[in-house]
Amino acid sequence: MVSTGGDGPAVNDWAGGAGSPVLDVSVPYPARMYDLFLGGKDNFPADREAAGQVAAAFPTIRTAARANRAFMTRAVALLAGELGVRQFLDVGCGIPASPNLHETAQALAPDCRVVYADHDPIVMARARALLAGTPRGRTAYLDADLRDADWILGAPVLRETLDLSRPVALCLIGVLHFVADEDDPCGIVGRLLQALPSGSYLVLSHASADFDPSAATAAQRCRDLGITAHTRTRAEVERMVDGLDLVDPGLVVAHRWRPDGGAAAEVSDAEVSLYAAVGHTR
Repeated sequence: MVSTGGDGPAVNDWAGGAGSPVLDVSVPYPARMYDLFLGGKDNFPADREAAGQVAAAFPTIRTAARANRAFMTRAVALLAGELGVRQFLDVGCGIPASPNLHETAQALAPDCRVVYADHDPIVMARARALLAGTPRGRTAYLDADLRDADWILGAPVLRETLDLSRPVALCLIGVLHFVADEDDPCGIVGRLLQALPSGSYLVLSHASADFDPSAATAAQRCRDLGITAHTRTRAEVERMVDGLDLVDPGLVVAHRWRPDGGAAAEVSDAEVSLYAAVGHTR
């Protein structure tokens, strides 16, 4: 693993955990289904079959996926631009789809550093092929499960890429609804934020059935297919951002978080069914 920084050549680092998964195209994976909902091609028949069943339960899931992606882009643009954040940790990043997080951040601040983490083997393969940072910035990738927060935080490539004495934007975008209650999603958020210095940020989005009960039906369909998925209420999502100072407009449906132009008026809250927020650590 080669490492350079500063004004040297663009760097892309890759690291995997001891339990790195083997690609199995016979079972559906959330990252590949999300790729399909966004119009991507990095998916297999099992993913397409599962995605079809989920979409039958929640017909606007493609709208929700696009709203989630657009929220990420707006949030990262705010952080890298107006708020001056230069370090990002994106856990549960999914299959690269332009504009990627690092492309958005480094277009505004070329010296931004980004660590991606995911546990789908095809994500790693595509990341190796596609993720390239700017000459002044850096990107790195961890094969890691969100539930193994300590492994993520202790990974050498993360420590080599990010300076944990300076603010970091922790991005948990559309991933926590794949964490079961018994795995303590609030505790995972807290453990990751605890390792980051004061002045860091959390970027979060999470599925909810508050606006359309069919979102819960879709989550149940995922569970029937062997994919852990849970919608959560506003109160449950609020607990995940408890103690943070939320950036205006606070916790809202994803397409209503600082929308571009009239985008928020084009779809309903029920079609999106995702809460989103950006919070600042004190």
